[in-house]
Amino acid sequence: MARRSTETFNISFLDVMSCGFGAIILLLMITKSSAPTPLEISETPIDGSVLELQRQLFEIRGETNILNRELNAKHEQLSQHEERIARLRRELSTINGQFSSTDQQSSVNDILEGQLALARQDLTDEMRRLQINVQDQQLNESVGGVPVDSEYIIFIIDTSGSMYNYSWSRMLEVMVDTLDIYPEVKGIQVMNDMGRYLFDTFSGDWIPDTPARRQAILQRLRSWNPFSNSSPVEGITAAIRTYYDPSKKISIYVLGDEFCPGCGSIRQVVETVDRINVEDQDGNRLVRIHGIGFPVYFSQPERYQSTGIRFATLMRELARKNGGTFVGLNDFY
Repeated sequence: MARRSTETFNISFLDVMSCGFGAIILLLMITKSSAPTPLEISETPIDGSVLELQRQLFEIRGETNILNRELNAKHEQLSQHEERIARLRRELSTINGQFSSTDQQSSVNDILEGQLALARQDLTDEMRRLQINVQDQQLNESVGGVPVDSEYIIFIIDTSGSMYNYSWSRMLEVMVDTLDIYPEVKGIQVMNDMGRYLFDTFSGDWIPDTPARRQAILQRLRSWNPFSNSSPVEGITAAIRTYYDPSKKISIYVLGDEFCPGCGSIRQVVETVDRINVEDQDGNRLVRIHGIGFPVYFSQPERYQSTGIRFATLMRELARKNGGTFVGLNDFY
């Protein structure tokens, strides 16, 4: 009985196992296999997307480089503008330092008297007052201390920056006053202190003295600004060598404000003029030399006044030795 019970159990177990395997096989057979379905299909291949992103990256990098170069250029321009502004501020500060002191004008007369013993007179009023009787005066008389016996006159004008920027209108007034004391002469010439002619067409010749010519001279002078080394030596020597004529009475008028330190010594200039402007048998020089000094540098601090002192000293000596007169103005406006 016991053996029969065991066999029955074994047969039932095998049946169950067989049925299980059969069910699994049946399930596998009825189940349909399929590939996974993607959620979204990309219209652009993956390789194309990568290339497009790389191209955009290169464009962005190129634009970045261009913007960086432009930024650097703007920085350089800004630096240049800042440097220029700083330079202009320094120049403005220098100019303000030179001309800000308005009470220095009161000391100009003391400087002129104490250091140079310059004559103080206002040429405008004096010359206009004496002009009324100038035609009735003898040729050897003088107006305002200036001999007016010459038939030909030459103006030698300092055209440096200090004269042109600060004393040009005053210089034009002096020109008018000087011409007024010569109502009529046989010839006029205008040169700068380097020997440059106001009118090139009259180089080596005389400008005819007519009212129209006098107006043309003054009109041209208003904007005339050739190079100058702030030394009257070249103009004086050129005028004497070019225009001296024993049959003509000639006067040279030198208008300036300084004699630069690097343009030679005062003694050298005086000796040079002595050699070319010799005396005649009566002891008279070939041409008269007059000087008119503009105190531009005397309105500045003392350290800037040396060139003005040199000019005044030089012209006083040249005028003394060459039959002329030196007049130092007490203003340059």
